[in-house]
Amino acid sequence: MKKALILIDLQNDYFLNGSMELKGIDKVLEKTNKLIKFAREQKYKIYFVQHIASKKGATFFVENTYGAKLNTKLDIQEDVIIIKNYPNSFRDTKLNKLLEKDNIKNLIICGAMTHMCVDSTVRAGFDLGYTIELVSDACATKDLKFKEKYIKDIDVHFSFMSALSGIFCEVKKTSEIINI
Repeated sequence: MKKALILIDLQNDYFLNGSMELKGIDKVLEKTNKLIKFAREQKYKIYFVQHIASKKGATFFVENTYGAKLNTKLDIQEDVIIIKNYPNSFRDTKLNKLLEKDNIKNLIICGAMTHMCVDSTVRAGFDLGYTIELVSDACATKDLKFKEKYIKDIDVHFSFMSALSGIFCEVKKTSEIINI
């Protein structure tokens, strides 16, 4: 069974001093690097997805800025980097073609933000026929506001994990993926 690890938007703007620092992102990075090490040992293909803002006036992931770069603490080697301009990592990118070329139908997905690009990518991957394992403790999000209601990041995160689990993907922890 061929698998790929897809890491979404682990870019400097989400880390300390970035334009949109996410709570717990350093723990996510730690888990992510464990997943990368495991994927290399298993000889899985690894795809780093990097969002570049396409809207004028964007406040983060602005092209040619430090914030838009993939975090330097990621163990990036000769891996594929997919540039995207939309929340869905498949939309107008080469990701699906590369996965098809390598006959990969099983994906392990993690990254940021849970409620936006992770959610969009998992749902799109499901629609394209992929079997997906979503790594809950290797994803991060932020507090949200809807009308006058504030929703804490942890509640946002678990709401999306529960909505995706079962139909769109199987939600697992890092330890369940790498069997530790």
